[in-house]
Amino acid sequence: MRLSVVIITCNEQANIARTLASVQPLVADGKGEILAVDSGSTDGTVEIAKSFGAKVFGEEWRGFAAQKNSAIDKATGDWILSLDADEEVDPELAGELAEKTSASADADTPVAFFIQRKNLFLGRWIRHGGFWPDEKLRLFRKGSGQFESRAVHEDLRVHGRTGKILQGALIHHSYPTLSDYIEHMNRYSSLGAEMAVAKGKRGFSFVDIVVRPWLTFFYNYFIRLGFLDGREGLLLHLYHAAYVSWKYAKAWELSRRKEVA
Repeated sequence: MRLSVVIITCNEQANIARTLASVQPLVADGKGEILAVDSGSTDGTVEIAKSFGAKVFGEEWRGFAAQKNSAIDKATGDWILSLDADEEVDPELAGELAEKTSASADADTPVAFFIQRKNLFLGRWIRHGGFWPDEKLRLFRKGSGQFESRAVHEDLRVHGRTGKILQGALIHHSYPTLSDYIEHMNRYSSLGAEMAVAKGKRGFSFVDIVVRPWLTFFYNYFIRLGFLDGREGLLLHLYHAAYVSWKYAKAWELSRRKEVA
């Protein structure tokens, strides 16, 4: 059984070496391959990926799901591990992945497995507020799944039975600085607004723009114990509430622009 590690990239010089180093033992000595679909990196991303033996394909950006599915389509392994460029496979997970992908398969073998993800914010592992264990469906048999077509927060959909959650974890080096978080949430809120408007006209809603963000903060920070993650937890949940407000305000703005047009 061979493993294909697939990843999409764009200017990930700060992350890609760490990510690929963590999966190198899984694909070494002919056990698998690394494929990267790159959408116009202007830094050293492509060169770093190739230094780890990755097959790099340059493609115009078509959205998260389309890029990931393109990478999946190019994979030749029996199993596929889909990673983000800022994720790292921890040693325990690496051992489990090697075991699952090398075992013989029969009709009762699961076609996919969920993996826990440790999200880091300003360098701190966020353990509360709904951020752990953050289970993601990332390991699956070739031909059994694809990412659903959404502008953002795309999920993998598989046909067949999923197995038990693996005990190792992906380490998600998501937001090392506040500037990184604000930049990402600004972009994601715009994509989320586009998705909301696609479902129908969005008016100016006091509930969505003001009330919903603060209810989100209260629920995640107090009810789901986000306050136990210290100052980092406070900032994360406060700014996540702001993201919710931005998304609905942008949806209203986008609807209004379409009316004028």
